[in-house]
Amino acid sequence: MRSLLLVASALIAFGVSLTFESSDAHAVVCTRGVYRAGCAGPNGAVVVRHPVPVVRCTRVLVNGVYVKRCV
Repeated sequence: MRSLLLVASALIAFGVSLTFESSDAHAVVCTRGVYRAGCAGPNGAVVVRHPVPVVRCTRVLVNGVYVKRCV
C-alpha cells in the first residue's frame, strides 16, 4: 500500500511538472507596421524604417516636344 502511494505521488508530481512548462526565453518577435518594422529579442529591440522611394525623372521626346516624365 505504501509503495502504491509513492508511485501515485510520483506520477502526480511528474504530471504537474509537465503542465507548468516554462516558455523559451530566446524567442524573437517581429512585427511590421505602417511606417516601420521592428524586432524584439533577448538582446534588445531593433526598429527599421521603410526606405523613401526614389523618384527618377527623364526627358522624352513626344510629338516633337520634350516632356519631363517622372517614375
